[in-house]
Amino acid sequence: MEINNFNDLLEFARRESEPQRLLLVFIGATLPENASAEQIAAFHAGKGGELEPVMYVDKDPHEILSFEALTAESADYGPPWSLVFTSSVSWRDGRAPTSEETEASLHHMIECIRAGLFEGMLPFDRDGEPVHLVSVSTT
Repeated sequence: MEINNFNDLLEFARRESEPQRLLLVFIGATLPENASAEQIAAFHAGKGGELEPVMYVDKDPHEILSFEALTAESADYGPPWSLVFTSSVSWRDGRAPTSEETEASLHHMIECIRAGLFEGMLPFDRDGEPVHLVSVSTT
């Protein structure tokens, strides 16, 4: 199945043979310290910036009615965000991942996002459309 938007991801996760927990890390964009005039202009034009996790949650895909419902729920519980990174953890041999395993997976996602390592994650914009990110070194 091709994933063209967040709702496709939900449908895909719901169809998996083993139950899934979706891991969601909501991201805000910030200006880097000592940003150049060019970086500031790009940021204000909606391009560039540093990714900063602002909240995270794990959910059963059946708990999320749609991307629009997730967006509305996130507005009730947290600060504004620009992107949501998604991943998942699966049940194994009929055993659900523990809370500790799920929390560790979420924290690992956050560390990877901060490091610019996006492998194994699907980011979506506020419209539920997939985003292709390019990691750019500032050194």
